[in-house]
Amino acid sequence: MSGLTTHVLDTMHGRPAAGVGLRLLRGGAVLAETATNADGRCDAPLLKGEALAAGAYRLEFAVGAYFRAAGVELPDPAFLEVVAIEFGVADAAAHYHVPLLVSPFAYSTYRGS
Repeated sequence: MSGLTTHVLDTMHGRPAAGVGLRLLRGGAVLAETATNADGRCDAPLLKGEALAAGAYRLEFAVGAYFRAAGVELPDPAFLEVVAIEFGVADAAAHYHVPLLVSPFAYSTYRGS
């Protein structure tokens, strides 16, 4: 199965990050805009099958708004307002999973399965 998915985990609270707004861009064009569900995932792949092409992509996660909505008092300006992950797709026939583990002051990502 080819396509692109993501998963956001709130490492401050030790739970999936529900309601994180995110955008997928390629070459500055917005390809998808959605928010994570109760499990911290999107209800559908951001890109499916033939829609995924080799090239450079950017995922933007609105983490500042997420943490404020969760009742976290952030400095002004927040240390992390938007986390942007720029990544490349070399094999359009493969599945790409880009998880985000995030707190108000740190994040980590990797290519998942």
